[in-house]
Amino acid sequence: MLRWIRQQLGFDPPHQSDTRTVYVANRFPQHGHYIPQRFADNRIISSKYTVWNFVPKNLFEQFRRIANFYFLIIFLVQLMIDTPTSPVTSGLPLFFVITVTAIKQGYEDWLRHKADNEVNGAPVFVVRSGSLVQTRSKNIRVGDIVRVAKDETFPADLALLSSDRADGTCHITTASLDGETNLKTHYSVAETAVCQSVSQLEALQAVVECQQPEADLYRFVGRITVTQQGEEIVRPLGPENLLLRGARLKNTKEIFGVAVYTGMESKMALNYKCKSQKRSAVEKSMNTFLIIYLGILLFEAVLSTILKYAWQAEDKWDEPFYNQKTEQERNSSPILKFISDFLAFLVLYNFIIPISLYVTVEMQKFLGSFFIGWDLDLYHEESDQKAQVNTSDLNEELGQVEYVFTDKTGTLTENEMQFRECSINGIKYREVNGKLVPEGMTDDSPDGSTPHLIGEELLFLKAVSLCHTVQISYDQPDCLVGGGDPFSHVNGFSSNHMEYYASSPDEKALVEATKRIGVAFTRCSGDIMEIKTFGKSERYKLLHVLEFDANRRRMSVILQTPSGGNVLFTKGAESAILPFTSSGEIEKTRLHVDEFALKGLRTLVVACRHFSPEEYIEVDGRLNAARTALQQREERLQEAFSYIERDLHLLGATGVEDKLQDKVQETIEALRLAGIKVWVLTGDKHETAVSVSLSCGHFHRTMNILELLQQRSDNECAEQLRRLARRIKEDHVIQHGLVVDGASLSLALREHEKLFMEVCKNCSAVLCCRMAPLQKAKVVRLFKTSPEKPITLAIGDGANDVSMIQEAHVGIGIMGKEGRQAVRNSDYAIARFKFLAKLLLVHGHFYYIRIATLVQYFFYKNVCFITPQFLYQFFCLFSQQTLYDSVYLTLYNICFTSLPILVYSLFEQLVHPHVLQNKPGLYRDISKNSLLSFRTFLYWTLLGFCHAFVFFFGSYILMGEDTTLMGNGQILRANRQLMFGNWTFGTLVFTVMVITVTLKLALETHFWTWMNHFVTWGSIAFYFIFSLFYGGIIWPFLHTQDMYFVFVQLLSSGSAWFAIIIIVITCLFPDVVKKVFYRHLQPTSTQKSQSISAPQALSCMESLCCYQHGQSGCSRLARLLEHMTGQCQASTNHCHTSSRNNRSWSDTENFYSNDRSILTLSPIEATHC
Repeated sequence: MLRWIRQQLGFDPPHQSDTRTVYVANRFPQHGHYIPQRFADNRIISSKYTVWNFVPKNLFEQFRRIANFYFLIIFLVQLMIDTPTSPVTSGLPLFFVITVTAIKQGYEDWLRHKADNEVNGAPVFVVRSGSLVQTRSKNIRVGDIVRVAKDETFPADLALLSSDRADGTCHITTASLDGETNLKTHYSVAETAVCQSVSQLEALQAVVECQQPEADLYRFVGRITVTQQGEEIVRPLGPENLLLRGARLKNTKEIFGVAVYTGMESKMALNYKCKSQKRSAVEKSMNTFLIIYLGILLFEAVLSTILKYAWQAEDKWDEPFYNQKTEQERNSSPILKFISDFLAFLVLYNFIIPISLYVTVEMQKFLGSFFIGWDLDLYHEESDQKAQVNTSDLNEELGQVEYVFTDKTGTLTENEMQFRECSINGIKYREVNGKLVPEGMTDDSPDGSTPHLIGEELLFLKAVSLCHTVQISYDQPDCLVGGGDPFSHVNGFSSNHMEYYASSPDEKALVEATKRIGVAFTRCSGDIMEIKTFGKSERYKLLHVLEFDANRRRMSVILQTPSGGNVLFTKGAESAILPFTSSGEIEKTRLHVDEFALKGLRTLVVACRHFSPEEYIEVDGRLNAARTALQQREERLQEAFSYIERDLHLLGATGVEDKLQDKVQETIEALRLAGIKVWVLTGDKHETAVSVSLSCGHFHRTMNILELLQQRSDNECAEQLRRLARRIKEDHVIQHGLVVDGASLSLALREHEKLFMEVCKNCSAVLCCRMAPLQKAKVVRLFKTSPEKPITLAIGDGANDVSMIQEAHVGIGIMGKEGRQAVRNSDYAIARFKFLAKLLLVHGHFYYIRIATLVQYFFYKNVCFITPQFLYQFFCLFSQQTLYDSVYLTLYNICFTSLPILVYSLFEQLVHPHVLQNKPGLYRDISKNSLLSFRTFLYWTLLGFCHAFVFFFGSYILMGEDTTLMGNGQILRANRQLMFGNWTFGTLVFTVMVITVTLKLALETHFWTWMNHFVTWGSIAFYFIFSLFYGGIIWPFLHTQDMYFVFVQLLSSGSAWFAIIIIVITCLFPDVVKKVFYRHLQPTSTQKSQSISAPQALSCMESLCCYQHGQSGCSRLARLLEHMTGQCQASTNHCHTSSRNNRSWSDTENFYSNDRSILTLSPIEATHC
């Protein structure tokens, strides 16, 4: 415990050095003064609280919120000084909000504890004292040798020692870490690979030295020193030797590994980082409004305090005969008395700040987020994936997007590669019926004849079939037994019981193509790679792999050929290969690469280098020295790679097609009509990117395309930007498009940001090519922090898009074929790019109008609530007498007015979803936070004050005269207090207020379900029933009961009913007139669209009952929601009568002719379903 406290205070850091030394099997040195390093245990802790710290820690976090802290201060003031209202009036609502939030957070943390206990208690096998011992996962220590069997997950980060295979390799999948479902091969060093039994492992003397824990999944620097017969053998360890916690063992019977990182120091746990908190524009507006209302509160409190002392300047009011001061009050300090009175008024008016606003907004966001997952229009049947919400805090931000930054590969395209063409030795070839045919020739050779490929052509095909990291699996995946191969739709290739698995779809497409042509990659066993060249088997020894990285943009392998020579094969982007080539048809290949790119093909250039024995010894030495280095390993490897990958001989280039996703063009066009600018950020070369941009509608053929490419200096870049700016001003073209490459972008962002931004803002579409991942994030940050501060959205599918997704206001991950890193780091995840249109145009629109009205309505109803209290002080000598009973003060926001606005904020639809999709321009009506502008806020605030004045003075005028009608018609003049006292007047004002604010929301509601009716009329009914019971019975547990029989007496008066009706009509009639007036004389485009008859939609909640072609799809969830919303009147047989032909729109319209959204809740005839 003491050590933990010291670590928390920073006095005892857990890691004293940059490296850690792990003794295999915890066999520590017996000689010398060895001080063992301290490591974390293997427990995973994802929970936030413990039983002991839950209450203090949760309370601390909740009271960091301004509104909660403010009400806490008010509550404490009420406890300390004599205030006009009971501390219960502030304490109970505060307690309710704090309790609801604490229960929610406590339940979520309990689920995390439960999951942690399952993981930490999982059984594992560890080698101890010469035998296999079963223990729990949490008991694994650093240095323990752990046995993992097939299909089990690794319980800690293990350095692989051996497997059941002779070569010491194993296959794993990392789907739970990065979502990649392909098989990855990991290796053990030769000296430990032979230790395949417990006894051999027990005798193993080895020490692992490695870096301290870090979060990067793909980086590991270490070395293992094995002592054999007194001799120490040092071998490098890299990512290919490390088995990460959470990964799963596949196609290998068992492995043994030594634990190097455990528990919260494992790479998986270090990736549990909290994403930076994103705040929506609505939340920022809400905080601004809170500050304004706090100002109003302080003003009212100060004014009331000053007027009180001004009034008490006269002796008869300062100390009336019925309220004589005590000696202590006469001698008290005037300053303290002023402060005390100010605080008392502050308490009296404090309900102008809506404490329940936060909890209502949280509930609205949390419950509303389910609609996205339930929307079957966002469900992708082929991959069985529905939309998912990772962050419900940003729902309304989907309705405010101004810029969309999208990746190309896997986002706009399918990421399904097909080999189309190649260039070999300056000659273009295409594949026809499994044969390479030179350009201009036809495949007229008889079937079965062997293509005549010699020399350079054969070497090119061998290079393509050997230079990769593709894995082969011969046995059928186990998951087929369970019904369906998860790899089959990703990158599986099955032929003669042989399947290819590759992390890159390009590599898989190329290896499959060479197999069809006749050079088949058939086996990879340890360091042996085997290919069959037109049936003839050849074996190559894999000496080194020079891994791909984003900086080099190429990967290489060094092989020993069957004849004994050494050769380097390399492939990569043309900009990463051609500058390092010294021979071959360089210019012809460059032209062919450009031609491929213009066709929209993804290009790779292939080259080779032959080593003499002396050269290879030098290369091998450099690589081994760099790989065994513990310090600056990456820099030393880069130097070695640069030394090796030069003086290349160019072999040729490949062109692979990646087809566009469905309805990409319609989606981009819809976003453009909605006023959203679309940027495409891609790593492809600019010809490929431009071709794809044209085909997907990002660029139009009539668009004036401007270029900022291959700029080499700041001055050159600035001059080009000025030329482009002049062209935009001079050219009277409707639309401009801009193409920028990564190098030019770096120069533009360095010193010419303003000029670059000016050019970009005048372009309707921008394409950035040859982009590095961090450059994508920089572009997003540039717009995010510009003076206009537009709302940005980033969408991508791969790990290279994560930084961009995290940087944007809203990040969306595509569930594609490049793993799940983008999805895990996103705020929302969808299966296809086309779903983005509905997510923004429909869901975003609805979420924004709902929460904008919710926020402003909350402030409105609280102004209505507290302003009569302020006005009443003018009639009670500022004595701080409360107008309302304390129970009404407490329950106003919690019970009487809370449910109608919550249900409104969940179901409101200004316009039918189909209309929103078919008219994307309606999105512009809510852009730039227009519904929460200061003007709209001022309107709602003034409306609240006006209504409050009508409540107060209307009640005063109608009921406050000397003549008052009793329930029986008797006129009572003398003792009118019997009928019309303080509590009666306050109750009348409160009754009018509850009815008016509820009916005001009813006027704002455009979309009525039975739930709206139930909570609207039910809230009013509940108020009356509660008041009758509260005032009609003497409750023994109440100290005072000022309201006894007040409500019954009030309702027995016909004039009271008359006053209620007159005041409510007086308040709401101008609203009705205004709405009618504006709708007919100055209608917005949204209001015009409301008059369009919505297409006959399906009544039984089309989203969950009726599928596209009429088949029944009612699920248990669907039925539950139907019963909740009262929409489904008939059985699923009605679904068969539904047809697209019944709709008032057709398939030729923009897109989404079939809307199966859960948002379609309108009560329409069941016969249409």
